[in-house]
Amino acid sequence: MPVAPTSQDIAAAREALAVADLALARAHAQTPAFEWRLRPGGYEGLFRMIVEQQVSVAAAASIWARTVEGLGGAVTPDAVLAHDIDALRAFGLSGQKAKYGREIALAQVEGRVDLDHMQTLSDDDAIAALTAIKGVGKWTAETYLMFCEGRLNVFPGGDVALQEAMRWADRADLRPNEKQAYARAELWRPHRGVAAHLLWGWYGGVRRGDIVLEDLSA
Repeated sequence: MPVAPTSQDIAAAREALAVADLALARAHAQTPAFEWRLRPGGYEGLFRMIVEQQVSVAAAASIWARTVEGLGGAVTPDAVLAHDIDALRAFGLSGQKAKYGREIALAQVEGRVDLDHMQTLSDDDAIAALTAIKGVGKWTAETYLMFCEGRLNVFPGGDVALQEAMRWADRADLRPNEKQAYARAELWRPHRGVAAHLLWGWYGGVRRGDIVLEDLSA
């Protein structure tokens, strides 16, 4: 069963990142301590991540609650496959998300992926296994491995908020694209997941007004 890194693990990784990269040292100095946001994994965890994408937090919670209730309280591959697309849509799911939920369920029951034992795979192999499922993109695979398995070296380079925080960190005029973000994050191995959490924390603090971002040209 995945275990979230401890506050001591995170603190040590943050210190190592700050020493390795002065750009991250600025984010580290301004961002309070944070805990790792570990969520339930397995089929239910991956399906829930799909359901929550591109909708508000409130809408996602409502749709998920209706889905759990509609499936009889247990979100399992068999329970989902017992319902056709129209039945799943009645829970509030879009047709696309209902289809993806079934695709992930089929991959699990057919043995194309084992969401209960992903820890046996390396980060790269786990991402490859997940993205082989129709409806699971690279960002979803990476964030699943971070948030549902507590993997410390996964970095979702396609995340726009991370890219913007990287722009701030590097005092750059332009936000890095996905390829550039992955390349930039190489320096942060083996703590890329902690770097992502740090940059998200920094980004959120600035957006809320808790952190004042200094002049990027300074």
